[in-house]
Amino acid sequence: MTTTLRPTAPEQRTAAGGRSRSYEVCVNSRPVGRIDLATDDRFGPTVGRIVRLGIDERDRHRGRGTVAALAAEEVLRGWGCGRVEVSLDAEAEVALGLAGALGYVERNRNMAKPLTTAPRLPEGTEGRPMAEDEYTAWDEHARAAYAQSWIDRGVPADEAHAKAAADHRSALPDGPATPHALLRVLTHHGTAVGTLWVALRDHGPDEPGAYVYDVEVAEEHRGHGHGRSLMLLAEAESLAAGATEIGLNVFAGNTPALRLYESLGYRPTEYHLYKPLL
Repeated sequence: MTTTLRPTAPEQRTAAGGRSRSYEVCVNSRPVGRIDLATDDRFGPTVGRIVRLGIDERDRHRGRGTVAALAAEEVLRGWGCGRVEVSLDAEAEVALGLAGALGYVERNRNMAKPLTTAPRLPEGTEGRPMAEDEYTAWDEHARAAYAQSWIDRGVPADEAHAKAAADHRSALPDGPATPHALLRVLTHHGTAVGTLWVALRDHGPDEPGAYVYDVEVAEEHRGHGHGRSLMLLAEAESLAAGATEIGLNVFAGNTPALRLYESLGYRPTEYHLYKPLL
């Protein structure tokens, strides 16, 4: 049997060079599923993304998804892409297994936790708003560190720095005065030991949420539990603002952060994987 991709509509293009197209997954011309492909808006037209891949239930477990994914990679190579990205639900065990078998590796994951009771900070530890003069130095450092996290995981430096700049502009358009942005400095007995950036998100009238964009302990104050205190501060501030859930991103290989989040009750919600297209 021959598995092929059959376009369902003309290819879509953007002024910035982006491309997208949907296909039926066919076996001997019989549709058995669908796959949607696009270039990745975050990184530009040389990075592709498998947006969606679904095989009809009666045709699963026969290798259709594997062949469709490999065919999709060939399409993306033809578009000039040198890398392919995919995001998968944390509970999609079959899809995660398929991605691993095809050589995709985790770059980062999203985690979340419901908020119910405000935690208490350790004695002598407090959070205060970030001053405007502190914000400038923090923003420059945070953007550079964020870009480096992507560079360390296979993203070219120019793409990584462009993404970091764009993400900060989008999330903090008015700097420290940006509505729904919580920028805090953690102090311990009056000494500044770390910084925190939380964004409040509104998922509807009954589902307000919060997202931790950046949390960092100053290098000279690491190893004293301040990272946990920063996360407790994030939860307390978010709950006080009406959030019922808090989420975050952690990069693969950041084992200390991952262990901290797990110990606080955070659980994976989505995995982000990539693969070079050689």
